[in-house]
Amino acid sequence: MRAKIDRAEEVLKALVERYIQDGEPVGSKAIAQAMVNSASPATIRNVMAQLEQRGLIHSPHTSAGRVPTQLGYRMFVDTLLTVSSPGADNVDQVKKRLLPDKTPQELMEEASEVLSDLTSMAGIVMVPKSDRSSLRQVEFLPLEGNRVLVILVLNDREVQNRIITTSHRYSESELQEAANYLNQHFIGNALGRIRDSLLCSMQDDKVRMDSLMQTVIEVASQSFQSPNESECVVSGQSNLLGMVDHQGVDRLRDLFDAFQRKRDLLDLMDHCVKADGVQIFIGQESGYHMLDECSLVSSTYGTEDEVLGVLAVIGPTRMPYQKVIPMVDLTAKILSAALKPAN
Repeated sequence: MRAKIDRAEEVLKALVERYIQDGEPVGSKAIAQAMVNSASPATIRNVMAQLEQRGLIHSPHTSAGRVPTQLGYRMFVDTLLTVSSPGADNVDQVKKRLLPDKTPQELMEEASEVLSDLTSMAGIVMVPKSDRSSLRQVEFLPLEGNRVLVILVLNDREVQNRIITTSHRYSESELQEAANYLNQHFIGNALGRIRDSLLCSMQDDKVRMDSLMQTVIEVASQSFQSPNESECVVSGQSNLLGMVDHQGVDRLRDLFDAFQRKRDLLDLMDHCVKADGVQIFIGQESGYHMLDECSLVSSTYGTEDEVLGVLAVIGPTRMPYQKVIPMVDLTAKILSAALKPAN
């Protein structure tokens, strides 16, 4: 925040902070009590009228009080907000819950929960796409019919089990031979790169391909395919129940539907991946109708060389930004450190 702000900005700052705290339209008397530089209620009312003309505040009904508009929140966040550092207790709690010895999936779930717990809002974590996971070992075990159990060891410590259905039944020896081939030639490669390489081989040499390669390509192309579901973890949806009035029930229902589908949330999170650091979407800025009455504060996480995903908090537009923003930033940094490969 700038060292000095003018009278209009000071009034807007006091109004937004009071509205975030109480959730009720703010009058000139309350603003006068909150301002550092004293001013008469008449002066404040004149300033409020100017702010209303600029589209920064509005009156929700016949009350003399005013509330911030989306534009008012944006000005507050961009130029007037004083961000507080996370308390030592919060830092310790995040570090204790995001321990490096947990699997990536456990870390994603824990990060989502800790964001929800510490902000009393909904916490969301976009899970890294499995295409980016590196193969350490793969095993194939035949099941009944044409089904095959795939056991994947990824990124040193993560184990995934998948069941795939093949075009015909493979023997245990055929599957073992395919696993040996993949473990010999592709250890350390990203799953997406392995799949692309095998599919390219299939296109280049359809005629001369031996039975081993046919087996490898069929089971690997399915085993290494990135699943579309469960690509983001959501916690604390029930925390949003308190943010809605009777007129907002339908909007809240839309938001809960989005949590269930996750598709729209993933689209929004994908946009956040392309930006560094903390991003804030207020109301309609997100471009998604179900978030018109919400704000989303996000941050990327990952390694020094690569962004792996995004985590975020969703809450009402009158969320305490000064506390939520540093919590999102802190959680992203600690999650990134926990995901860092051990030397």
